[in-house]
This record gives sequence, C-alpha cells and structure tokens, in this order.
Amino acid sequence: MNQAQASPIFTFGGFFKIIRPNNLLMVAFVQLMTAYFLVGETPDGLPVLQDFKLYLLVVSTVILTASGYMINDYYDVKIDYVNRPHEVVVGRGMKRRMVMTLHTVMNFVGISLGALVAPRVGLVTFVAAFMLWLYSNSLKRLPFVGNLTVAGLTALSVWIIGFYYQRSEMIIFAYAIFAFFINLIREIIKDIEDRQGDRKHGCKTLPIVIGFRGTKRVIFGIALIFVMAILAVTFRIGDPALLLYFGVLGVFFVFFLSRIYQADRKIHFTQLSRFAKYLMLIGAISMVFV
Repeated sequence: MNQAQASPIFTFGGFFKIIRPNNLLMVAFVQLMTAYFLVGETPDGLPVLQDFKLYLLVVSTVILTASGYMINDYYDVKIDYVNRPHEVVVGRGMKRRMVMTLHTVMNFVGISLGALVAPRVGLVTFVAAFMLWLYSNSLKRLPFVGNLTVAGLTALSVWIIGFYYQRSEMIIFAYAIFAFFINLIREIIKDIEDRQGDRKHGCKTLPIVIGFRGTKRVIFGIALIFVMAILAVTFRIGDPALLLYFGVLGVFFVFFLSRIYQADRKIHFTQLSRFAKYLMLIGAISMVFV
C-alpha cells in the first residue's frame, strides 16, 4: 500500500511501457498489409490506402489493444510482481486509478472510432473491448479458455479488414487462421513461462492443471491441427506462391516445435514467445507474394 501511495499518478515512461508499442506496431502493420495486398481497393474502386476509414479502423484496433494491455496489467499486478517484478508499471510508474481511467477513456475512443468507420465495425469493436476486459478479469485464469480468447481476438484483427471491405475471401481467412494458431501456441507458452506466479495466486492455467509435459502435448496437438488447417485452406486457394511460402515457413515452424520439445527453463519459453512473434511477422510479409 505504501508503495502504491508513493507512486506517481502518471508517467509517459510507464504509459509507453504498459501499452507495448512494439506489439501495437505489429498489429497496425499486419492490418495495413492485409488491406493493401489482400483487399487492394474499396467496393467503390478506390485504392484502399486512400480510404481514410482504413486508418480509423487501424487506430481503433491499436487503441483497443493498448487498452487491453492496460487492464490486463491492472488485474495481474500481484502475479507480475512474482513473474516479472522489474517490468511492473501499475503502482510504480502509474497509479492504479489512473490505469483504470485511461483504460475506460481509450475503450470509449476506440469503440467510437470503430462506429465512425461503420456501425457493424463499432459493434465488433465493442464486443472485442468487452472480451479483453473479461479475459483480464477472469478468463485468463481458466485452463485454455483465456488462450482461445486472445488467439480469437488476434485473428479478429486480421478478419475485420475483410469484414469491413466485404472481402471475406478464403485468403484473408487463411491468414486469420494463421494468426489464431500462432498466437494460441504463444499464449500457452506464456502460461508455462508464468506458471510460478499464476500458481501462487490461484490461476488454473493449462500448465497448472495438467502439468508441464501435458501442456507440451497440447501444444503439439494444436500444431498438428494448425498444419492440417493451413494445408487444407492453401490447397483450396490454389496459389502456388502461397503454398511455397507456407512450405518455407513450415521449416521455421518445425524448428520452433523442436525448441519447444527441448525447452525446460523459463528463459527458453521467453525466447520461444519472442520467436512466435517473428513467425507472425514472416507470415505477414508473405502477403507480398500472394
């Protein structure tokens, strides 16, 4: 309590740390890549990058994502003091009340921007904001449910571009699937990495419920489903360039799985979580060749 009372109300350093700017740049990059390479133009024939509503949609997504990080750190502050004490912002670089205030304001702005793009987009952004809050409040403490929620919201950030421009083609669906499974695996890896603090504070994540080895088996099962889903969608699309690129990406994915098999220390899973981000980046770059 004394530490929380002594903390500053707000610092820019704490704010930029809590919103994970690198992750936000990745979200914006993937959405812009999806719009430019997979959508191309609006239903009216305007080049998509000349449509100001695209940028409203991207900013809306980025703001809601940042707000999600803030509420997640708000609820997880005790867990983070165990898992990553040097990275805690809530109660150190910013008061808890300020974090909650900023979260509320950013949600309002993000949803409003989505509604300005289109009422249906506003509805999707409202649901996304609610699910981010629900995840941080309770779902992340349940086995697998929280992992599915975050992976689904990540896939939504890709799919919503096609949803808004009425281009729900199979190719956008393929990349949404890719984002879903890579982030699902990454979220489970993060649960393994954070199991010490999660166990101490009563969370029931997969590594705590079924154990370390059981969680690895779940990851390999998900990886198998992922490969089968990507192959099925890719063959249905019938694009040789995409098939080749996913084949090359498969080499990196196999290496990724081999490292998961060998991993047994926290630092290993920290590195694997970072490698999963690189896989997402490589996947986004592949849109250039489609």
